[in-house]
Amino acid sequence: MIASNPDIPYYAVIFTSVKSSHSEGYSEMAEAMHKLAAQQSGFLGVESAREEVGITVSYWKDLESIKQWKLNSQHLLAQKKGREQWYSQYKTRICRVEREYSFEQ
Repeated sequence: MIASNPDIPYYAVIFTSVKSSHSEGYSEMAEAMHKLAAQQSGFLGVESAREEVGITVSYWKDLESIKQWKLNSQHLLAQKKGREQWYSQYKTRICRVEREYSFEQ
């Protein structure tokens, strides 16, 4: 499902990753992080897809909300496990969304 966002501007955190061969507990943690993020102040929505490269885009009201999410203790634990177990590489990009348009049939 495509996230519905409020008036622009807002921010997008784009997390791209390649998983390692160790995936035990990954799906459960990913689901828990989506649920936890949705409870955070300033959270607007999320979109995610995974094939060879996983892409998760979360949307936020402002940079302070993103900073607080990055520092969330449960999220910090997930980040640590990601580096140690689940990912062979990842990259995070933070962008300000200035314009958007869509199509729906």
